[in-house]
Amino acid sequence: MRVLIIGCGYVGLELGSELLRRGHSVFGMGRGSSPVGAPPGLGWISGDVTKPETLRELPSGYDWVVFCVSSSHGTPADYEAVYHEGIRNVLEWLRNSPPARFVYTSSTGVYPQNDGSLVDESSSVSGTSDTNRILIQAEQALLDACRKDGFPGMVLRLTGIYGPGRGYWLRQFLKGEIRFDEADNRWLNMIHREDAASGIIAALERGRPGEIYNVCDDEPVQLLHLLQWLSSTLHQPMPQARTAGPVTASKRGVTSKRVSNRKLRDECGWVPGYPTFRQGFGREIACLPAA
Repeated sequence: MRVLIIGCGYVGLELGSELLRRGHSVFGMGRGSSPVGAPPGLGWISGDVTKPETLRELPSGYDWVVFCVSSSHGTPADYEAVYHEGIRNVLEWLRNSPPARFVYTSSTGVYPQNDGSLVDESSSVSGTSDTNRILIQAEQALLDACRKDGFPGMVLRLTGIYGPGRGYWLRQFLKGEIRFDEADNRWLNMIHREDAASGIIAALERGRPGEIYNVCDDEPVQLLHLLQWLSSTLHQPMPQARTAGPVTASKRGVTSKRVSNRKLRDECGWVPGYPTFRQGFGREIACLPAA
């Protein structure tokens, strides 16, 4: 397959490397030159999804296209330009030469549930923040194109991504900077970078256009359990919890839900290589430099 990855960052480079290993012809697209760490064999195209004039003269004719851009600054204005307007610009560019499959990587942050409930792709979403609202609008722009124009797009909602050089809770624990309240035992949902890439490939190969798929590992974990496991595995003391009363959604400013990956497993035959945080973090801990 001839594949274009729009946004070759942390996940995009891993995805490109795996697709090349499988024998595909792979191109990356970004604002500047080919990024550091790009795998050998990755073609590079300079384009900016926020500037449609940079897309019009670019080569087309791709079998698969993956839109996995990231926001540089994280402000609502940046999200609007990169995600909502960005995907609309790309859809317009591909109008006359649509791919066989198109994947947009969104976030499970669009699920607002805060009661520890199990959520799947049929669960309600809500713009609980300006950035989540924009992510939902970008999803809807793609799904509207699927419904109205028959565009072969899919939405993949990814959970918290970790892997080599990245992993908030592990890094904070190692630095001794974990801060949590005694009553703060939220549910966390994670995915290793390699599994994020394999989930995208599974959707490209076997996913149904117009559908939404969650990409997460098999086992959500509560924060306290994760910290206890890190303490035991790293042979380091538990971080000191702050005494606090009941933690409310507004106080935390985060959600607490358990995200299901069953649809991606059942419909696309996807199996994560790191089914729980124990395998994934265990791999990253094993790769840490000796003290």
